[in-house]
Amino acid sequence: MADVVGSETRSRMMSGIRGKNTKPEVLVRRALFAAGFRFRLHRQDLPGAPDVVLPGRRIAIFIHGCFWHMHEGCRFAKLPATRPDFWKAKLEGNVERDRRAVETLLAQDWRVLFVWECATKDKAVDSTLPETLSAWIKGTVRFGEISGGGKP
Repeated sequence: MADVVGSETRSRMMSGIRGKNTKPEVLVRRALFAAGFRFRLHRQDLPGAPDVVLPGRRIAIFIHGCFWHMHEGCRFAKLPATRPDFWKAKLEGNVERDRRAVETLLAQDWRVLFVWECATKDKAVDSTLPETLSAWIKGTVRFGEISGGGKP
């Protein structure tokens, strides 16, 4: 299937996708700050360079785009019809890299939380995000996920 836009337009669109300070990231950081937590950003010295780190609590938070990290069962995580082999390999590589980072962090006695992009798009989840984050942070679960209305 041919792309619906030209290659130059597609290239421009893809180059505009940011890896840091995305809208979901900013929303999560605001929620954490509102809940009274202080944190560090994009710690390159940790596996996977978590988006948000609470070093004193040994918590690493990844804010994942549903598409880019293949959020299972999410309506925002559809494989493109154009160049499906390329995208399948690319996105599966992202998921594998995430898995290795989580395994390493857990082995190093860190707690890990995924906040999915769909959680920041869901008004019901977004409005309770500070409380949800706070409850998870104060808990003892080693790995968790917060997702939203992208799930069917």
